[in-house]
Amino acid sequence: MTSHGPAVFVHGNPETSAVWGPLLGELARSDVVCLSPPGFGAPLPGSFGAGMEDYRDWLIARLEAFRDPVDLVGHDWGGAHVLNAVMQRPDLVRSWVSDAMGLFDPDYVWHPLAQTWQTPGVGEQSVHALTGATLAQRVDGMHQLGITSPVAEGLATGQDAQMARAILALYRSAIQPALSDAAGHLPAAAARPGLALSPLEDDTTGTDDSRRRAAQRAGAKFVTLEGVGHWWMVQDPHRGAEVLSAFWAALP
Repeated sequence: MTSHGPAVFVHGNPETSAVWGPLLGELARSDVVCLSPPGFGAPLPGSFGAGMEDYRDWLIARLEAFRDPVDLVGHDWGGAHVLNAVMQRPDLVRSWVSDAMGLFDPDYVWHPLAQTWQTPGVGEQSVHALTGATLAQRVDGMHQLGITSPVAEGLATGQDAQMARAILALYRSAIQPALSDAAGHLPAAAARPGLALSPLEDDTTGTDDSRRRAAQRAGAKFVTLEGVGHWWMVQDPHRGAEVLSAFWAALP
């Protein structure tokens, strides 16, 4: 039997690894590692640029540290980091999963809040309103987005000045056509088995159709998740765990 590394989970914005808690509680798999991108629940060195390519290179470096290829899973920007890394270094993974495929559709348009963050001045005001709020206010903000406790507290505690800097740098590095250009490499991801998740109520990462088109270009299996949105792993962790487990069980 060919050996493989652990299941490695990478989250997005404005999150910490706490977002995976409910899902991991449903997984029968115990070989699990959560990687926190710099600024998102992990220290943000002053030398780290926090652009899209910086996070791609960070993830590649972390994956190189594993002895065997891993099963890589990404959510939101973590899902984009997964694609960017796998398109360049498919040899580092046994398989990959992303819920952010729609970002790599040529017709993708950033959602309004992302466009705010990409705009000088108002972007700074927006992130500082988030990270400068009290902990209680930040927790309440997560509740309003449909994230339940204790995940809401786990996310809110990581929303600080480092995250504010990371948000601005990351989104501004991805002003179109940055993602459209990156999407030209999608066929390289087909070198390893992939799974594209499409939460039907998530309108921040494109549409079901755009996610499907990008998945086809990446040679990925496609699964729709009905009745859930952007935070599917919190809303229906049992369903999420079932989908992941079935995908891994079917790997060669």
